[in-house]
Amino acid sequence: MTVAAMPLSNSGRVSLKQGGGGRAMRALIERLFIRDFAAMPFDGVGLAAMDDGAAIPMGDEWLVITTDSHVIHPIFFPGGDIGRISICGTVNDLAMMGATRILGLTCGVILEEGFPLEQLEAIQRSIVATCLEAGTVIVTGDTKVMGSGEIDGIAINTTGIAMTKRVIRDNALRVGDRIIVTGTIGDHGLAVMAARHGLELEGDLKSDVAPLNSLIALATAAMPEAITAMKDPTRGGLASALHEMASKSNVGVMLREASVPVTEAVRAAGEILGIDPLHVANEGKAVMGVRPEDADRMLAILRSHPLGRDAAIIGTASRRGRAH
Repeated sequence: MTVAAMPLSNSGRVSLKQGGGGRAMRALIERLFIRDFAAMPFDGVGLAAMDDGAAIPMGDEWLVITTDSHVIHPIFFPGGDIGRISICGTVNDLAMMGATRILGLTCGVILEEGFPLEQLEAIQRSIVATCLEAGTVIVTGDTKVMGSGEIDGIAINTTGIAMTKRVIRDNALRVGDRIIVTGTIGDHGLAVMAARHGLELEGDLKSDVAPLNSLIALATAAMPEAITAMKDPTRGGLASALHEMASKSNVGVMLREASVPVTEAVRAAGEILGIDPLHVANEGKAVMGVRPEDADRMLAILRSHPLGRDAAIIGTASRRGRAH
């Protein structure tokens, strides 16, 4: 069944599945939100592309803009919190399109009546620290308060704008391109699930949430044309990101699963919870398609950065019909 043929909902109502980042969510976006805007004139990469952001030509450069809304339970988790993830999520979406020079971010916060001010201050400190880490700043924002029970604690929306000379899309994989992931997978999703369910697991299980713009800036500065496609494996994990990239590029992917870097803590947690790390969200990793002749050098460049030290070549783009 193709995405376009999938029913939006058997009940006629929005379901949680439609927010999970998979085919159901894609069908909802394509059939409701994109249908009215795709036909409108737009000079650039717009909503219909369903990429990590939009790109607008500005002289000999591109202005890239993206927006993201963030809800998570628990609000504080090993390795991060909703404040850190709200900044990293937007910074990383910009970086996935090659836009690492971030001009600024907006931040909209919706709070539930009764939300503890101590927690709000901790989230604010985290937002500030993460902005400093990413080399950006909040330039405007908005705050709303809803009644008790009308929202689950706090929701944050962030929008970012950045500049780049070259836009990197998620739909330009070519047969023979090597697939690189910039580090271990599954860390974020399994750390959050373990915290949510109060599981005490052995090992240092914590989220990988981090701003990737410095890592991507290093890679693109050293090898400007080597990366053919890029995406961050957030909702749906590495498997979903690879499927989307391959589908959009009209290629397959031959994945060497044994080469995919996974920590022992993540592997153990996945076995206990019955969850494959390939399908779990990451918040500090990128998936790249790299020209085969540039792959080894790109791997060395990524590994020279603290956020890329566990980078690995995990597969090859193949002719369609051979995705694994």
